[in-house]
Amino acid sequence: QVQLVESGGGLVQSGGSLRLSCAASGTIFRIIAMGWYRQPPGKERELVARSNSGGGLDYAESLKGRFTISRDNAKNTVALQMNSLKPEDTAVYYCQAYIYVNTSRWSIYWGQGTQVTVSS
Repeated sequence: QVQLVESGGGLVQSGGSLRLSCAASGTIFRIIAMGWYRQPPGKERELVARSNSGGGLDYAESLKGRFTISRDNAKNTVALQMNSLKPEDTAVYYCQAYIYVNTSRWSIYWGQGTQVTVSS
């Protein structure tokens, strides 16, 4: 089976930085896309950033310039560098990946989530 394991969350002051990491392991034939979503308290889950097949990158418009996604295809990992953090960035951050487990079957996988709290 496939697992996504996140790390790097925590408590940071407003204006600070954090780096989240996510590693995919298990029966992986090919990863199509890897990215990050977040769910603020009382709100719906939303896209933060995604690295697509071929190297394309998608960002939430409001986060461009502060957040940077990077992916290591050889290691099946994706990272999210978050700078100039604001209290409204407080959320549970989830890693997501579209993964082929063989030549014809693919599924969407989620990590367990990591809490990011930004204090004012």
